[in-house]
Amino acid sequence: MSCTNYMEYWDKEGSQKNFSTPFQLEEFKSHVATDKKVLDVGCGYGRIMKKLIAAGYENVTGIEPSRSLRERASKESGDCKIVEFDGMTIPFNDSSFDAVVLAAVLTSIPRDEDQERLLAEISRVLKDEGILYVNDFLLNEDSRNLERYAKFHEKYGRYGIFELYDGGVTRHHSLDRINALFSGFKTVVFENIVYTTMNGNKSNGFYYLGRLG
Repeated sequence: MSCTNYMEYWDKEGSQKNFSTPFQLEEFKSHVATDKKVLDVGCGYGRIMKKLIAAGYENVTGIEPSRSLRERASKESGDCKIVEFDGMTIPFNDSSFDAVVLAAVLTSIPRDEDQERLLAEISRVLKDEGILYVNDFLLNEDSRNLERYAKFHEKYGRYGIFELYDGGVTRHHSLDRINALFSGFKTVVFENIVYTTMNGNKSNGFYYLGRLG
C-alpha cells in the first residue's frame, strides 16, 4: 500500500472522523517553551494545534497530506497555519523546528519503510536536542484484535496491521517496533495508556517524549 492509498482513505472516510487520542499538554509544556517553533506532522483538522495556540504557543505549523482534512481545518480551525504535505518529504529546511508533534500518525502508516522515512524526515527538520512528542497504539490481546491481526498478517507481512470496516488500513505496534523507530532519540518520557479509538473502541497505547541526539 502506497502513501497515495493512505491519502485516498483520509480524503474520504477518514476526513469525517473525530480523533480521540488525548494530547498531554502539561507534559509537553514542561519540556517545550511557548516561544519555540512547533511542527504538528499529520495535523488532521488542527485539533492539537488549537490546544497549543490556546496555551500560548506563538509559532505552530501543521502539515497534512489529506486535502479533505485541510479543508475541514480551514472551517474548524481557521487560525491554524497548515501546509500541504506529500506524505513523504517534510517541506521545510533542516533544523527548522524546536519540537515536533506526531499524534496517532504511525498507526495510519502501516509499512515499516514509510514509517522509517517519516522519522528520518522528522529528525532532519528538528534542531539539535529538539523534542519529539508521539502518541500512538500498541498491540492488544483481546479476541477481537487477535482475530484481525491473524486475518491480515499474511496479506501485509507484519503482525498488527489490519483493515478497518470502512476501508482504512491501520497498525498496532509492538514495543520492540517503537523502540527501533525512536532509536535516534533519548527517551524523556514513555507512558503506557489505554486510548479510545476514533471508532469508539479501547486500545493499548502510549505517549512518548524524546530528545534528538
